[in-house]
Amino acid sequence: MDSSGNTTADGGHMMIGEAPQNRRQTLAKACLSVLYLTYLVFAVHDLTGGRHSPAATVLGWCGLAVFVTLYLVMLFAPRPRPGPGRRQFGLLAGLFTLSVIMVFTLGEAWLTLLVYVSISSAVLLPIRWAWRAIPVLGLLSLGLGLLKGAEGSGLLLIITATLLGGAAMAAVVQMGRTMHELREARATVAHLAANEERLRLARDLHDLLGHSLSLITLKSELAGRMLPDHPEQAAQQVADIERVGRQALVDVREAVSGFRRPTLDGELAGARTALAAAGVTADLGRASGRHPDLAPDAEGALAWALREAVTNVIRHSGARRCEVTLTESGDHLRLTVTDDGEGPHHPHGNGLTGLSERLALTDGHLETGRGPNGGVRLRAYVPLVRPAAERGRAEAGYAPETG
Repeated sequence: MDSSGNTTADGGHMMIGEAPQNRRQTLAKACLSVLYLTYLVFAVHDLTGGRHSPAATVLGWCGLAVFVTLYLVMLFAPRPRPGPGRRQFGLLAGLFTLSVIMVFTLGEAWLTLLVYVSISSAVLLPIRWAWRAIPVLGLLSLGLGLLKGAEGSGLLLIITATLLGGAAMAAVVQMGRTMHELREARATVAHLAANEERLRLARDLHDLLGHSLSLITLKSELAGRMLPDHPEQAAQQVADIERVGRQALVDVREAVSGFRRPTLDGELAGARTALAAAGVTADLGRASGRHPDLAPDAEGALAWALREAVTNVIRHSGARRCEVTLTESGDHLRLTVTDDGEGPHHPHGNGLTGLSERLALTDGHLETGRGPNGGVRLRAYVPLVRPAAERGRAEAGYAPETG
């Protein structure tokens, strides 16, 4: 888009006041600028009409040439960001001074130059300054026109062009800046979305691979201890390792695709198997994955919480017993995982951090602390959808917590 308010059609976007980026933009801007400069015909007609002395005519041509040169430099020279620099203010001051001098020395026909000064002010000045400068230039046109004896209709035309031309250009400039800000905001949103997706993928891979690799490690150790005395049992452990590895590969692929949402029933079954393989007594009698008021996203968050908690019990706690319960706590469903071990070596590691973030996305939260038997107690809360809560409790056998 050039400073005369026209748009240059090219493969990219050219902001107002910026230098053209290629030959096509340069040609388009030059053609539009030459077309717009035809308004100087009034000044040229004044110089060729024989109204002035030879010396005044020569000075007039020189002044017009300098004015056009400054104006073209303003059009094609790049604008510094975030605001105009000394060169831009110097160009604008030169255009303004030349226009006033030409009006004073050669007459009212040169009032047209103030239209270009008004448009240049809209392009070069900050928008709040431009909206103040344009009315001032309109008043100056009126004052100089009256001083030089301009006719009423011609003077009205010049004043209207000064005001409307400057205002239109200021609006175009503001629109261009707004579009630029919107493009930057869109780029920022895309960057944040990419970061969020990377964070989701990191959480999923940590939870998936941490659990699966821990189970593979345990079964590998069991198979090693069973050989060579119990080859059949060792073969069963190896078969389990293959199954877990294949499932881990499927889970990773689904996590990368963004389609995997674990279920509580599936994770409860996996927790029972993993704890048994680690030699930990699992008490899951008070846990069931079915609840009519549990949203899918909230169930997925609780399932991830159960997986992370069980993985920590197996890898870090040294526990002999692990209890898992699901109970209502007000308007939330609470998952509690308690062990009697020594507790994790890294209570604030990446797993719990990612788990807290995952629960926060469903308006839930995480609590960790010491259990009643000296181990660790993890509590994960997710909100329940309450319109069918009373009917759902009766159907699923859930009872609200009383103490």
